Amino acid sequence: MGCGIAVAALGAGYMVIGLDQTPEAAGKGRERIIGLLERNLSSGRIDQEAFDTQLSRLTVTVSDAELSPCDLVIEAVFDDFDVKVELFRRLDRVLRPDAILATNTSYLNPDEIAAATKHPERILGLHFFSPANVMRLLEVVRCAATTPDVLATGLALAKKLGKLSIVTGVTEGFIGNRIFSAYRREAEFLLEDGALPQDIDAALEDYGFPMGLFAVYDMAGLEIAWARRKRQASSRDPSSRYVEIADRLCEAGRLGKKAGRGWYGYSGEQRTIDPDVTAIIEAARKVKGITPRQFSAAEIIDRLLAAMASEGEVLLAEGIAARASDIDLVMINGYGFPAHKGGPMFVGQQA
Repeated sequence: MGCGIAVAALGAGYMVIGLDQTPEAAGKGRERIIGLLERNLSSGRIDQEAFDTQLSRLTVTVSDAELSPCDLVIEAVFDDFDVKVELFRRLDRVLRPDAILATNTSYLNPDEIAAATKHPERILGLHFFSPANVMRLLEVVRCAATTPDVLATGLALAKKLGKLSIVTGVTEGFIGNRIFSAYRREAEFLLEDGALPQDIDAALEDYGFPMGLFAVYDMAGLEIAWARRKRQASSRDPSSRYVEIADRLCEAGRLGKKAGRGWYGYSGEQRTIDPDVTAIIEAARKVKGITPRQFSAAEIIDRLLAAMASEGEVLLAEGIAARASDIDLVMINGYGFPAHKGGPMFVGQQA
């Protein structure tokens, strides 16, 4: 993610300093950035002159002090609260008080990160989508202490990077991942109630999504979400419905495409329906005494769209999203919602 952000910034004309923990890590980061620039060169997106110019604006370092001239620093370290806070406190010691610090967290609370710094007013969230040098969407997170000029700078940066910026308030997952979590949860309910992954994916792809939800999971890898669910287990409301099927897959080593098996089986690039997954789903239903039923593609889509729109209404009521169209833009540009359908909020308004 950090390398993608660096490439986007270089392409926008910025001087970029990459910071990592060791000379080896910094060197590898520089190599990855150069590799992305070389890909842009070979594809014709930039010419040799632009390549040379962008590369001349890149340096890497292991010294915090070398970031002292920076006007804005974007962290893209591991999504762990203690790791991010420790880094921000280090940066507090070397950056000017008016320099802006941005967190690229996906799920952590940026208000809590900001509160651990000397200047919480200069903190905001810049939630890029991967790959950051390609994906157009950028959620600009307005923290409780973020001053108007800092927020305005975040929006100006997004524009210069060529991003579509959507302002969001602070909530777990911000706009996009809040909606996605509701959508995922409803898909898992459908699994327990009688649908199979291939049924849900086929319905979504027929509706216009470029890839079904469970195929996306496999491509991204199942272990990150599994680790997050385990962290949340102690605080989960025991009265809330929780579907354990994904946990059973992970426990069986089915971590996605890179492992050769996840919600589907894989032989090279080819995904296949795996009877072992069906057996895991059927066993989970049996434990809960659920009698499965058939779902039409229309029923599947209706339930998933309703879950997205319902969560969107909550985000609007909470003031996290400013307008329904912002939610639609996030889902279209960050989560593959078919643009010609208008977005889940638009669809809900037409019903």
